[in-house]
Amino acid sequence: MRSRAWAGATAIAVLIVCVPCGGAFALSEIQRETLPAPATTPEAPPADTDVQTPADQDAPADAEPQDDIDPDEGAPDEADTPPDPNRPHISQDGPPPEVFYDVSVLPEPVRRMRDLLLEATHKADIEALRPLLGSGDSMTQLSLGGLDGDPIQFLKDLSGDEQGHEILAIIEEVLSAGYVHLDVGTPNELYVWPYFFALPIDNMTPRQRVELFKIVTAGDYEDMKAFGAYIFYRVGITPEGRWAFFVAGD
Repeated sequence: MRSRAWAGATAIAVLIVCVPCGGAFALSEIQRETLPAPATTPEAPPADTDVQTPADQDAPADAEPQDDIDPDEGAPDEADTPPDPNRPHISQDGPPPEVFYDVSVLPEPVRRMRDLLLEATHKADIEALRPLLGSGDSMTQLSLGGLDGDPIQFLKDLSGDEQGHEILAIIEEVLSAGYVHLDVGTPNELYVWPYFFALPIDNMTPRQRVELFKIVTAGDYEDMKAFGAYIFYRVGITPEGRWAFFVAGD
């Protein structure tokens, strides 16, 4: 069980959209930054005010009657929006995905990338991650808001120490947890660590909470419940063995 010093990992490591210079947000700040503003209800007009609606207005004399218009016609269909492979789809209606712990059942390319990432953390040199990051369109996503500049320096800036050892420790802890297999059979199929990302954060079993507290503190857990989701770091690997993302936030 890790010490309370891990609280610093969450305080500096949770990354939200557009933090190219290495700034970080505490979980409580993430809630304020990302939660939608509460809807406001327009004030009703005074009771004695005669409000004229478009239906009450006189139509032009030569106007022809209009056919009924379907309000949904022409509206964008959510199903037509291409899914973001770095934000796997988690169904809110069906049962949660199965949690796996046995890495021997992983496809060989996935298992190899996981082993390479763990090997890099054991070297205690964050530069060991560079060959695994890819390039161009296949580069590992490190920020939900995009990234400019050197990716290794970006990771160092996120870390609580200058060498990036804290980030390496987070990667190791995350990859030591159970994982889930998401979007199976689709172009966005992924293996994601830790599995907490795919579970309702406020409906975890006692054993799952113990496993979660290996990565975050109990205080972080309460913040996540208030936010409504696991928002600490997660790792995604494609079936072909590409390191797809290492991101936090939502």
